[in-house]
Amino acid sequence: MSFLDLPEGLAERIIQCNSTYAVRFGVRLRGRMYSFIGWRSVHSEHCEPVKGGIRYAPNADAEEVEALAALMTLKCSLVDVPFGGSKGALKIDPREWTVQELERITRRFTQELNKRGLIGPGVNVPAPDIGTGEREMAWMVDEFRRANPTDVVNARACVTGKPLSKGGIAGRTEATGRGVQFAIQSYLRDARTQGLDGRRDLKGASIVVQGFGNVGYHAAKFLSEEDGARITVVAERDGYVANPDGLSVEALKQHQFRTGSILGFEGAKSFAGDMTGIEQPCDVLLPAAMENAIHAENAERIKSHLVVEAANGPVTFDADKILRSRRVTILPDLYVNAGGVVVSYFEWVKNLTHIPFGLMERRRRERRNQTIAAALERMTGKEFPADIRDEFLEGGAEIDLVRSGLEDVMRSTWARIGDLLEKQPEVGDYRTAAYIVSIRQIAEAYEAIGI
Repeated sequence: MSFLDLPEGLAERIIQCNSTYAVRFGVRLRGRMYSFIGWRSVHSEHCEPVKGGIRYAPNADAEEVEALAALMTLKCSLVDVPFGGSKGALKIDPREWTVQELERITRRFTQELNKRGLIGPGVNVPAPDIGTGEREMAWMVDEFRRANPTDVVNARACVTGKPLSKGGIAGRTEATGRGVQFAIQSYLRDARTQGLDGRRDLKGASIVVQGFGNVGYHAAKFLSEEDGARITVVAERDGYVANPDGLSVEALKQHQFRTGSILGFEGAKSFAGDMTGIEQPCDVLLPAAMENAIHAENAERIKSHLVVEAANGPVTFDADKILRSRRVTILPDLYVNAGGVVVSYFEWVKNLTHIPFGLMERRRRERRNQTIAAALERMTGKEFPADIRDEFLEGGAEIDLVRSGLEDVMRSTWARIGDLLEKQPEVGDYRTAAYIVSIRQIAEAYEAIGI
């Protein structure tokens, strides 16, 4: 069944990647020349600049990069940020190289991208992905500034996900995990959904988290500390740890930092080499690791009311059909993990305006709130409650404004998905609804520019 009425040929245009570039370059290291290959794919330029992360992975290839670039186009369109989709990769295992060697490799890769117009504030804006982070983004922006001395004013906007000292934005590191939290809250808050068997909050709810990297850790931390959920299982590639009363997420993360593994954590029982952590009973399952974690072989054993796709593509096509036939609700990755690109957009805007968020209005807000508090005290004859006074008077730091903006985007995006499903119940599921919302917007953009 088709739910979109697109002009003839437009669907094919939207599906295809506009261009994929392979770059091969050499770097002299350890007394010899090493050759590397990388890719940068531009899926759609219906909206520019294009946006997407760069991953360092030994199994990267052009086909994967093109698929991820297409996903970025759809994701940006769904959350209504003004970027087309792009993605990049370098075929390398970062664990095999020292920090100094990685810096030289990254700088050479940046030079190759710059030569071909594949990096720049107004054309193509990379970000961190698997195997990369703030450090690599700082090297890239510095190399871009060196190569473009006449464009230093806006050069910081050539990448996002940078350290704060290099023009980054508060809240970027936690953004995807925070977006996962807001996505679940939006779903539970919507009276049109079934919630968690009728429940509209996470207090006491059991959550299984697969993957304890940046996204899984932050999502688990916020859901447990702020929403009162119990993180009962955390699964990783070497096994899982479990505590039915709830894990201390921060203590587990510190244990992982110290030992390199979640196993052996004193506050839980460890199951070394056991890959069935994802199959343990829970209210919410949060796959936040690699793609295809839930597949046809294990989908029947998933014991959760709600699956929230924090990773890209953690549920295969066959598994999706099995889960939905069992009436398991799936919140799709296209929506759930969009927090990273939303806050990247905020960072890009900050770099182009050269003004930190809140700088022009924070003190005015504080004075206004002080006036309101004083007026309330005078009218009631009572002192303003001390336990909320400081929070009320606070004018809002950058991190507060970033979180507020991200929450607003995630809530409004959920409303668009829910509204479409309400108008077209035959669509049947949230994933299809999200794709329809996204593709319709892309189609309108193409038609508006005469394509």
